[in-house]
Amino acid sequence: MTAHDEAIAKLRLLPESLVQEVSNFIDFLVWKSSSEDSSSSWLKSRESLELVESDFSDYLSNLEDYENRLDRGEIKW
Repeated sequence: MTAHDEAIAKLRLLPESLVQEVSNFIDFLVWKSSSEDSSSSWLKSRESLELVESDFSDYLSNLEDYENRLDRGEIKW
């Protein structure tokens, strides 16, 4: 199984609210990886501006909470 397949399988198990957060984080990673190419059309888009202004602290705290719930057995893969 490839890393892509594993990531997709994990995403399918997440509740919709967390899927949106993961999607936002993926957008951030795409932006970060393409920031070296200033001519990228994605960087010039409205989405990129919104993403740059967003706060990922909520994502990180929610991810930590999710991991803790997994550890306690409240959520099962």
